[in-house]
Amino acid sequence: MFTVDNFYKSKEWINLIEILKLERVKDDGILYCEHCKQPVVKKYDCIGHHKEELTEANVNNYNVSLNKDNIQLIHFKCHNKIHERFGFLKQRVYIVYGSPCSNKNDWVNSVAYQDDLIIDIDKIWQCICNSSLTNKPNRLKANVFGVRDCLIDQVKCRIGMWRQAFIIGGYPLTSDRERLANLLGAKLIYIDSTKEECLSKATNDELKSYVNEWWDTYTPPY
Repeated sequence: MFTVDNFYKSKEWINLIEILKLERVKDDGILYCEHCKQPVVKKYDCIGHHKEELTEANVNNYNVSLNKDNIQLIHFKCHNKIHERFGFLKQRVYIVYGSPCSNKNDWVNSVAYQDDLIIDIDKIWQCICNSSLTNKPNRLKANVFGVRDCLIDQVKCRIGMWRQAFIIGGYPLTSDRERLANLLGAKLIYIDSTKEECLSKATNDELKSYVNEWWDTYTPPY
């Protein structure tokens, strides 16, 4: 038996969305958002949306939850617009993870609203000390991670009036990101740039070493 929250993490849902992506590619080889009609450029920017809202009462009715005709493939931002239009107030949490230099921040900035909560460890470093992305004093680690953990605890307890929370990090280990996702009731979004793409964006040798270290550690989802 599914609940609404665990349904979206189920193999049945994930496999169906992958099938729909293949089936709905047009003759030009492009998948188009079924809301705004613009191309879906990145895999992680595609959301499966139920035209008939999924509820605890119908989530186990597969004529609703797994009915291809009830599902649209749309951009992440279009999905937000639809739910805002319908007046949904449920706070949603996303863990956005991937290699250094994979443009995690750029994607979050493109989909987040002004009153969404963004927790980014790199920005916390820059806010509380005179550091750069590659110069993070060990003496301040406890302070930086304390600020991050305090904010994550606020997300866990749903403190504040934010609608969406984005937690940005590397999270290369499946066990770490799954544990955090379960703790927060969050959806995982993998920014799937290739190792070569990330290395090409690294501006110095230290950043390149971070990229290589991440890929050496990374474990794909189960």
